[in-house]
Amino acid sequence: MAYEVTATRRRPQRFEDLVGQEFVAETFRNTIASGKIAHAYLFSGPRGCGKTSTARILAKALNCQKGPTASPCGECEACKEITAGSSLDVIEIDGASNTSVNDVRQIKDEVLFPPNSCRYKIYIIDEVHMLSTSAFNALLKTIEEPPPYVVFIFATTELQKVPATIKSRCQQFNFRLVPVEKVKEQLALAAQESGIKADDEALYWIARESGGSMRDSYTLFDQVAAFSGGEITYEKIRDKLGLVGVDRLNELFGLCVKGDSTNALLKLDDYMQNGVSIEQLISNCTDYLRSVLLIKNGVKKEALLGQSAERFSAEVLDAWNSVQIERALGLFMQLYRDIRYSLSPRYEFELAVSRLCWLSEYVSPADVKKAVDAVKPLLDESIRASASVAASGAGAISSGAGADRGSAYVPQFAALQEGSTSYGQPPFPEGEQSHPFPDGGAEPPDTNSAENIGADAASSWEDSEQPPAPDEGEWQGGFDWQPSPEGQVSTSSEAVPEQAAPLGQTEQTEQAESDLPQTEVPVSSVATGDIQKVRATMISDFSVNEPLIAGLLEKTFDWKLEGDSLVLCTENTFEIMQLEQNAAKFASYLEKAYGRRIDFKPVHIERKPEVTLADLPVQVQLLRDTFKGTVIGIN
Repeated sequence: MAYEVTATRRRPQRFEDLVGQEFVAETFRNTIASGKIAHAYLFSGPRGCGKTSTARILAKALNCQKGPTASPCGECEACKEITAGSSLDVIEIDGASNTSVNDVRQIKDEVLFPPNSCRYKIYIIDEVHMLSTSAFNALLKTIEEPPPYVVFIFATTELQKVPATIKSRCQQFNFRLVPVEKVKEQLALAAQESGIKADDEALYWIARESGGSMRDSYTLFDQVAAFSGGEITYEKIRDKLGLVGVDRLNELFGLCVKGDSTNALLKLDDYMQNGVSIEQLISNCTDYLRSVLLIKNGVKKEALLGQSAERFSAEVLDAWNSVQIERALGLFMQLYRDIRYSLSPRYEFELAVSRLCWLSEYVSPADVKKAVDAVKPLLDESIRASASVAASGAGAISSGAGADRGSAYVPQFAALQEGSTSYGQPPFPEGEQSHPFPDGGAEPPDTNSAENIGADAASSWEDSEQPPAPDEGEWQGGFDWQPSPEGQVSTSSEAVPEQAAPLGQTEQTEQAESDLPQTEVPVSSVATGDIQKVRATMISDFSVNEPLIAGLLEKTFDWKLEGDSLVLCTENTFEIMQLEQNAAKFASYLEKAYGRRIDFKPVHIERKPEVTLADLPVQVQLLRDTFKGTVIGIN
């Protein structure tokens, strides 16, 4: 007897033999039992999943001499002829070869004649989506109102190409891919029938490679059986088909988790020298990483992994977490897409392996967030300590308030915080105002003109009988208030009023100031803060009509009031020249603000770091070590 391939030998002959299509089989059994036979059916689904076999079984069920019956006997003349494909009343047409309208016209002429010896004349048109548009149109009337003895069965793998007018005239059945477990069971039965020994790992590999198609699995089974010598093992499949098995992949990825890029690249070269194609190797690596990810997430089903979970390297499973394995899997999937356009697919593969060698250093954004949260208490403590030192030196704020405010300004991941305030800003202590510049940038001035500086100071003394003492007051600069010399005019009439209220006018103030030393102003006192207010106000006022001058002022720093002179620093010699040219405008402005002549003295100075990298604070060192960063400079 001539050799018969497994796919033909094991073709289903009854509805019970259909694998993975239980819904279709049950529907047809009920339809035939009730006698409700439709005049047209449309079968759609992937290749090799049983569409044509179902059409032949339906033809036998309708034409069996014991029927119509849901279980054709397979022994009568009609069943044998249909099985052999020689029945005159069951016509199989290849839609890919008979696409023209003339072929459809021939069908229209034939349906006028009743069946020769069977109960129904059945037309099975395979790959019906290949028919031309005119052929479909010519077929519409025939399949809508055919003779009562005619049944049309259409089969297609591309349902979207079938016109809607055809679909609406047919009962549609969608065939599905066969699960791997069921494919493996059928392969085991085929091996048993053929007298071939086959291990489960080899059969699982064949089932997975078939992609859910029974015909593909039988074809691959025949190929493997041809070189296996009566015993199919995974090792024979790996060696003969040029596969990289799980054992070899354990070696390759074991070197990657150790960071041994040299030996990993050499191992890759060995695989390629053995004739393994790059595409096949990438596919094997991708399958391996997918299986590792499934095992890492607790999935150990052998049908999904293709082999036992114990065969995968415990070293790889312990070294990489789920996030890192996901990144590696995405890397290889992208690699497969990139090699088709690459200058050298091998270079791309070697680059991917090299990247895997430092995958253990990869930190996900979620891990960064956790690290920041862990460091936050240390930052809080550092800010509290800094606030306490500043408060004890200046006497301006209490250490408790400074600590609370410092803690509030610690950076937060607002999007990951529950109950976060709008715009992602951290909440502030009860009773505190929101941060004056939450989006960054310089703090906006509290006043709009030099006149308000004196007004603010005067308003703070309205409720008291006398100005505060030097150790309690806001101004401790020892100013000597004098009327403005005539002839001095402000640069901008809008920005600087003609008469600004002096900051102090009572005898009590003059008496209090006369008791203070006039040669030096304490830098840490509140007067320094007022100087910064003057700076901000000057920049705001000059920016209205003198933007260039305002820009020069913004670049200055370290403003200090020393007696009757305002000393400020800049790093650029050219800027000093520009400031000196406008010194008269600045002096006039300051005279309006302070009520006395203030000299404007710009000084050139270069900023230098006060500490070196070797003298970093403990908090900075901890941050550097936690995030594995590098300090590149100190400001």
